[in-house]
Amino acid sequence: MTAAPGTSALRMLRQARDRIDRDYAEPVGIASLAAAAGYSHAHFIRAFHAAYGETPGAYRTRRRVERACELLRSVNLSVTEICHAVGFTSLGSFSARFSGLMGQSPTAYRAEAARRGGPAPIPGCFALMWRTGLPAPPEPAAAPGEADGPEPFPSPEGRPPAPRSAISEKRSGPAQP
Repeated sequence: MTAAPGTSALRMLRQARDRIDRDYAEPVGIASLAAAAGYSHAHFIRAFHAAYGETPGAYRTRRRVERACELLRSVNLSVTEICHAVGFTSLGSFSARFSGLMGQSPTAYRAEAARRGGPAPIPGCFALMWRTGLPAPPEPAAAPGEADGPEPFPSPEGRPPAPRSAISEKRSGPAQP
């Protein structure tokens, strides 16, 4: 049996667990988690299991299934879309892991959640935008006359600066008709 890890080792294992929690849908390998924690691959798996009661792979799978449960209850995406959104690459492996952990298929879970009631599902397009992010807004086009130079400094009295047309009138006098 492996001895319990020390305080600094627990800190490194917690950071690895936090990375799994944060990047559950990404294909982060156990070897890269082990290297970041300063362990060999096999020692990392043993230490993680000793600290958290399950291997890092099992922990990541459980987190993915937990997130899938949330999406199945609250979003109107297909099971295949949810499968890919939580990081599984195969619908078959997703369904098998889900059924093993939850005791029913993803479709049966969704039907049971709908029967129990709850909030209306979020439209799938919003859920996908949340996952991938919104595109950057376009830069606003400069209005005529705004590209003439930098903004004038505010007045010493704290009033906002006058519009550019008023500033040019003060310099050149009133406009002649």
